[in-house]
Amino acid sequence: MTQKRDYYQVLNVSRNATGDEIKKAYRKLAIKYHPDKNQGNKAAEDKFKEATEAYEILRDSKKRGRYDQFGHAGVEGTMAGFDFGSFEDIVGEVFGGFEDLFSFGTSRRQKGPKRGRSLQYDLTVSLEDVIYGKTVTIEVPRLETCSKCHGNGAEPGSKLETCPECYGRGQITRSQGFLTMRQTCPRCQGEGRVILNPCRECGGRGVSRVTRKIKIGIDKGIDTNTKIRIRGEGEAGLNGGPPGDLFVVVYVEPHDTFVREQNDLIASVKISFVQAALGLEIDVPTIDDSAKLMIPAGTQYGKRLRIRGKGVPYYNHYGSGDLIVEVEIETPSNLTAQEKELLEAFAQSRHESTAEEGEEHGGFFDKLGDKLFHRDHNHNDNSG
Repeated sequence: MTQKRDYYQVLNVSRNATGDEIKKAYRKLAIKYHPDKNQGNKAAEDKFKEATEAYEILRDSKKRGRYDQFGHAGVEGTMAGFDFGSFEDIVGEVFGGFEDLFSFGTSRRQKGPKRGRSLQYDLTVSLEDVIYGKTVTIEVPRLETCSKCHGNGAEPGSKLETCPECYGRGQITRSQGFLTMRQTCPRCQGEGRVILNPCRECGGRGVSRVTRKIKIGIDKGIDTNTKIRIRGEGEAGLNGGPPGDLFVVVYVEPHDTFVREQNDLIASVKISFVQAALGLEIDVPTIDDSAKLMIPAGTQYGKRLRIRGKGVPYYNHYGSGDLIVEVEIETPSNLTAQEKELLEAFAQSRHESTAEEGEEHGGFFDKLGDKLFHRDHNHNDNSG
C-alpha cells in the first residue's frame, strides 16, 4: 500500500502557510492537473486527487489542527465519503463557483430532455377483491404538458426570444486573473432563449396540473405492499423528456371473519365440549359461501383443521391456499339441576373430583381421608 505524502509537501507550502497561501497553491495545482486538461492521464488524475485531498484537510482549521498534531492518523476517516468527482464546493471557494474552469469549447450549454417525476398512489382493497380480482378506477392529480402552449411556456402566437443576458449563448463569461471561466446563464438557465410573453394557461411553466382517471387491474392473490407499476402515467417530462411512471401500492383491508396467512385463510368455530368429545359435522363459513367440515371425536381446543383450496389464489400462479379452521371449545354455564346431575355422574364415572362432591358428604378428598384413616386404624389394631 502506497504511503501518503505530507499534505504540506503535496501543496508545496510551509507548515506556517496562511489560508490564502494554501488556496493559491491548490489553485495552481488544480489548473495544472485537472482531468479535463489531462484526459487519459492517470498520473495527472492521481495528482489532482492528492492535491484536492490535501486542500480539503488544510483549508479546515479543525482538521488542520488534528493533522498538525497527529499526522494522517488524526484525520483518518474524514476523507472516506469525499467524492473527487463532484467538488463544486471547493471550486466555488477557489475559483468563484464557475462550472467551466478552463473555458473549453464554445458551444451553448442546452438543458436537455428531463424525465418526469414518478408518482405513488396508495390503494386500499378488500380481501374479496384479492380473491376474485377486480378493475378499479383511481383519480391521480399530476403535472401534464400544457395543452395550450404544448410545453414551450410561451403564449400561442408569440415565440421565444434570444436571452438578453447571454445573447443566446446559454453561458456568461467572466475573467479572474489569467483565467477565463464560464457560468450557465442564470436568466435562461442555459437555454439561450427566454419567454417574454408567458402562456396564460400554465404561467410559462409548460406544464399544468390536472386530475386523470386511470383504470387499475387488481390481480388475484396480491398482498399488502404489492407495488403495481404503470409506465408513462406519472408527471410529464420537461424539454421533450418522457413522462414518469405511476406506482400503485396495494393495502388489503382486515376482514371481519378471516385472517390471512400468506395464501391461507384462518377462521375459528366454537363447539361445545360434548361435540368436541363425540365429534360431528358442521358448516363453516368460506369467503363466498360455506363448506362441510367433520370435527373428529376427541378434538382438543386449538386444533386446526384444513379445507383444501378455499384460501387465497396464488399470485401469477394456478391454485389457491387452504381454509384453516381453528376449533374453540365453549364451556357451558347456567346449568340446570338435571344437567349438573348428568355431568356429576360423568365425572364420577371417570373418577374426577368436582365442586359438587366437595359440598356433599365432605367431598372427594374427605372421603379419601376417611378411607386412609380406616386403613391405618385397622393396621394399628392388627399390630397390637
